[in-house]
Amino acid sequence: MSETTPDRVQATFEGQPIEADAGASIAAALIGSGRQAWRTTREGKQRGLFCGIGVCFDCLVEVDGESGQRACMIPLAPGMDVRSHGGEQ
Repeated sequence: MSETTPDRVQATFEGQPIEADAGASIAAALIGSGRQAWRTTREGKQRGLFCGIGVCFDCLVEVDGESGQRACMIPLAPGMDVRSHGGEQ
């Protein structure tokens, strides 16, 4: 992974590096890193991006210690610490 530039942003998901174009959402960075699901429901069903517009809440993540954040609505920021929500993926 290259250094963060004005055109690219680096962060981590579960301690692993992720990267996306500047302005891209956390969900876009996760999908771009090969992840299609990053949390599970209480019943164990995988969840990731579904609607992509902040309506369904399937893409919830923890961002810098704040849980319940919609990955599709938050732009990836340099150094952001993103973690799964409701289970490990």
